[in-house]
Amino acid sequence: MDVIKIGKFIAENRKAKKLTQEKLAEKLGVTSKTISRWENGNYMPDISLLKPLSEELGVTLNDLISGEEVDKEHYQEKLEKNIIDTIDYTSKKVYEKNKLIAQMIMLFGLGLAFIAFTIFPSESSWGSIYSVFGLVISLIGFSKLNKKKSYIKRLILNFGYFLLGLILLIGIDYANVKLNNTAPRFSYLTKTSEDMIIYESPLCNVYRINRNTKNEYYIVDTKKVYTEETVPITPFDRDKSGIDNIIKFKSKYVGDNSNDSHLIDSLPLSEYGYAFEIDSKNLGLTINYHITDWYINENQYLEKCLLYNTVSIFSLIDNVQDITFNFSGNSYKVSRNQIQELYPNYNDIADNGINEDNFNKYLENKMNDSKFIEETFRKIFVEQI
Repeated sequence: MDVIKIGKFIAENRKAKKLTQEKLAEKLGVTSKTISRWENGNYMPDISLLKPLSEELGVTLNDLISGEEVDKEHYQEKLEKNIIDTIDYTSKKVYEKNKLIAQMIMLFGLGLAFIAFTIFPSESSWGSIYSVFGLVISLIGFSKLNKKKSYIKRLILNFGYFLLGLILLIGIDYANVKLNNTAPRFSYLTKTSEDMIIYESPLCNVYRINRNTKNEYYIVDTKKVYTEETVPITPFDRDKSGIDNIIKFKSKYVGDNSNDSHLIDSLPLSEYGYAFEIDSKNLGLTINYHITDWYINENQYLEKCLLYNTVSIFSLIDNVQDITFNFSGNSYKVSRNQIQELYPNYNDIADNGINEDNFNKYLENKMNDSKFIEETFRKIFVEQI
């Protein structure tokens, strides 16, 4: 079917009938732009318009589809060919239309799947539900594109497409967990305890610790080596106050105000606001917190913070000799000698600068031992007064 030839034939016969494009369009119930597209060979008239168009132009359907007047000798031959061409052309148009619809369904489904990641919070199951639902919609569109293939091939392709899409979604979820320290959307098991939520997912386990508190933090266990009993738990924001972060503030000398400030700001209690002073002569550090000490001492939080901050500062700033913690209620002063003598295993923590494993073992993990906190705090901060 020669669309350009048919277009020229329509134009010639329209002019022979002294019809403008606008007039012919009005008679056929289309726009003049549609007539122009036919005559330029850009589009073929819709099959439902072929008979009305031929009547308006005063030609036969056979002539119109041939793009020329057919002589009687070749009329039957042309008619059969035109019928076959028309069927082929219509089938092609239907296929292209269905292909476009299928592609739109695929894109809509994929869009829904990825939008679900941004609309719903990571800990909500709706994010995974809607993303999988979007993948299923996308699969329907993909399946429509493969209708001409055999049943077995369609089955293999559809299964492969869904599996690949699911792997991609889980991979994006895993990357988000690693980069942003958040709960996985595709967790197949969730365990909730008083202070922790454990999310078990295909690629990692995620521990949400101190949930719904100001010191909430996440541990992403990609090797799945932790359990609820062995996962590192502190009452502080571990991402901010843990040794993996604060070790970068290791310094030989107190008095580097920028470094000292960054270290204090990363330690517990900084969330209440503070100011600090340096005694360069006696190598002392004074931190004035903008809070009353007894006000924050629920579950030994004050004692835990003072022990943690004291050991951290003495371990990370080599020459500081004493630290004073001032609150609107009380003051607490401690020297390096006291810590070396009275804090268990301090020398193991500060071995060769600082030992990160021992820091976690003898300081971080001890923050959950109420008896240890009570006894050690009393020896260092109470009995010395």
